[in-house]
Amino acid sequence: MDQLCHQEELPRRAGDFAFCEGRLEAGNLKLHMPSSPINPARLDFVTLRLFCAVAHSGSITKGAAQCHLALSAASRRLSDFEAATGSQLLERSPQGVALTTAGHVALQHAVRLYQGFELFSNEISEYSEGSRGHVRLWANMSALTEFLPDKLGRFMDAHPQIRVEVEEQLSGDTVRALLDGLADIGVFAEGTPSDGIAVETFQTDQLVVVCAREHPLAKRKQLAFADCLEHSFVGLNRGSSLLELTSRAAAEAGQPLRLRIQVRSFDAMCQMIAANLGIGVLPLATCAPLLRPRGLVALRLSDAWAQRRLLVGYSSEKSLSPAAQLLLEHLKNTLRAQNKK
Repeated sequence: MDQLCHQEELPRRAGDFAFCEGRLEAGNLKLHMPSSPINPARLDFVTLRLFCAVAHSGSITKGAAQCHLALSAASRRLSDFEAATGSQLLERSPQGVALTTAGHVALQHAVRLYQGFELFSNEISEYSEGSRGHVRLWANMSALTEFLPDKLGRFMDAHPQIRVEVEEQLSGDTVRALLDGLADIGVFAEGTPSDGIAVETFQTDQLVVVCAREHPLAKRKQLAFADCLEHSFVGLNRGSSLLELTSRAAAEAGQPLRLRIQVRSFDAMCQMIAANLGIGVLPLATCAPLLRPRGLVALRLSDAWAQRRLLVGYSSEKSLSPAAQLLLEHLKNTLRAQNKK
């Protein structure tokens, strides 16, 4: 034990454990445990299970067979168990074995210990299999408002013991969170720098120009983005992937993006557009329910970039937990099912 005590002089990281003279230390947490006349190192759950089986069957031979042990190995384990407890637990005779008074006490505790181990084993295996756990999902506004609610609902119905923590973030911030380990899975717009991220297509976002019914463009059904650039725009705040996409498209057309108003949400964009304060580029699935109630018109864009892909990704340097892997497969499977329709 003196050698174990010397471990306290070594630096330990938070979360490291050390056992010394009845104290279990984990970081700054110290749990004082009473000293025991039985050395825990001499007990194991195979022996406890064997003892229970022998006690219930009244036979070392039958107990060894139930535990898939050779008779000689079973006899040795039982003798070591008795030696560890310092008591005779079994009365041996040609007719079999019977519990002593100490053996009855030992059986009660052995059953509780082994049942506790089985409960621990079953519950911890649920985490390794993914049926329990915690997943951190970050997604941009388009994914969160258009596609994720229904998919997450079905996933959580199927896996009620998995807690999914969802955050709405900009695409660039989502990628950084994956790299920094702050998120397990991310959904972000194509074109976001994503070195170090394993990605797959999640959904396709149809982008449209939205304007008020009174706007000069309202009579058009389809147009090129360059035809819109003489008008004022309403957009999202700086850093959004949609603003970066439209700004880049304007630059490629050789004209500035006349951004009059910037807001934080698609709903706020539609309110400003309805007030005829400008036009805006939005995902069709997001704005479609708002068009008629707010007197808005959606115009299809002929530009190729208007078919925007949303990607689902995770860090290629870190392994996903079983729960996160389950969610990732669920998101990918729903896409495959849609593609088959």
